[in-house]
Amino acid sequence: MGTYLNVDTSSFESLRNTEYIDKSMLISYFNSCLDTTNRLLCVSRPRRFGKTSSIKMLAAYYNRDIDSHALFNDLLIAKNKSYESFINKYNTIFIDVSEFIVTAEKNENVVDNIQKRICAELVANFPNVTNTQKLFDVLKEIRDITGNKFIVLIDEWDAIFRERSSEIELQNQYIAMLRGLFKSSITDRVIAGAYLTGILPIKKYGTQSALNNFNEFTMLNPEPLSEFIGFTEEEVQDLCLKHNVNFSEMQRWYDGYVFGNTHIYNPKSVLSALQRKLFESYWTETETYLSLKKYIDMNFDGLKDSILIMVNGGRCEIKTRTFQNDMLNIKSRDDVLTLLVHLGYLAFDRVTKEVYIPNEEIFEEFKNALDSKAWIVVQKALEESELLLQATLAGNATKVAEIISREHLRSASVIKYNDENALASVLSIAYYSAKKDYYIFRELPTGKGFADLVFLPRTDLMLPALIVELKWDKSAQSAIKQIRDKQYTEALADYAGKVLLVGINYDKVTKEHKCVIEQWNRN
Repeated sequence: MGTYLNVDTSSFESLRNTEYIDKSMLISYFNSCLDTTNRLLCVSRPRRFGKTSSIKMLAAYYNRDIDSHALFNDLLIAKNKSYESFINKYNTIFIDVSEFIVTAEKNENVVDNIQKRICAELVANFPNVTNTQKLFDVLKEIRDITGNKFIVLIDEWDAIFRERSSEIELQNQYIAMLRGLFKSSITDRVIAGAYLTGILPIKKYGTQSALNNFNEFTMLNPEPLSEFIGFTEEEVQDLCLKHNVNFSEMQRWYDGYVFGNTHIYNPKSVLSALQRKLFESYWTETETYLSLKKYIDMNFDGLKDSILIMVNGGRCEIKTRTFQNDMLNIKSRDDVLTLLVHLGYLAFDRVTKEVYIPNEEIFEEFKNALDSKAWIVVQKALEESELLLQATLAGNATKVAEIISREHLRSASVIKYNDENALASVLSIAYYSAKKDYYIFRELPTGKGFADLVFLPRTDLMLPALIVELKWDKSAQSAIKQIRDKQYTEALADYAGKVLLVGINYDKVTKEHKCVIEQWNRN
């Protein structure tokens, strides 16, 4: 066992000894890809989403220098028909690109050093090898001598593009090395499979990728591997039950990345909250945080409006195809928003092609990044949202109408304001600050219809519930009447606390909002 060839299993053993969530069926998927045209995989996720954990698991499973059955016999993969066929059957090459960057000496060529150090270890283990300079040539000769193919595992594959973003020649050399490994005409004979992890998808050059023979699983299109990288909702529920932690709060803070029907949580944040029994942002000021601030401060056309909508709870449509999968060639609002999806600061809805801020943890990061004079309008919007909630709870209908009118004007450029649905969109944005204290439901089925907005207090909060009905060119009082006549309060039959009825009307002739707030008295 070595540093790069068939590394020891201590890292995976450490993972097994902690709060381990079984992701071993990823191995089954990779097994099905080996020695096929689908054998090259690249999985990109934000930092601390479990990418490195998965690659350490693969390294421990395939390593032909050891017997790792003891690490896997109690996992789901052990029941899979492919388990025995592939365990400990391959020479594995493990490359952590970020490690080479961190340890590089001044003026040292990182790509040359990767090849030199790995080739030296391979030659030391296979002394009959005569080619000693180029990694693929060494692997090919070892394959010819031993008859054994390789599995190549590369962690943080994109680190050079992120941490050496201005060194174009170094990036070109790196891509050339990867092309030599994975696009050679005889790669099939040498490499049984490859698994790359990173934050960014594979870089594009013009309209083509330099490594377009890889199958990519990204934050934009992660299926069918979405459940294997990160924690699923069911897994988080089990952890909360085990540790006696409030799952609803865990959802509010860390849920929001949804792939099909699968909700994915950041493992680092979940485990930190469980360990400390404290819900807060566990993201720190790293390269990705600095990028968040850097790119939103560029303020391409429409970017400020988009950020404003999202920090107030809204969504924005984006086009993702122009993004070149690097952090240097950022040329538009859509490029910035797509980058933020890959960094984990935004979630992407594949059905509607919209992005949004996924949860409270990320919202806190946006607030930190937007804390500057250039974004004073955003800070003002957040303050207005809190004022609107407090005015509603105080029963100050005049103040509520005044704040909603201001929100209408501010949202006019991005929301076509022409009916009750548009008014509901404005209200959803305007009441964003209520998310910290309330579960908010839009078009909630009730007694004899659907309530426009219902606010149900979170557990243990001594706050009234709110039922909000919206009207267009009618009256706020008619909105209150509809709540009562259609028995919308039946939706809160099991809620024992105070309930406020809020009617809001917009007059498109006078362009005025009116509001009526009443307390519902139970019979």
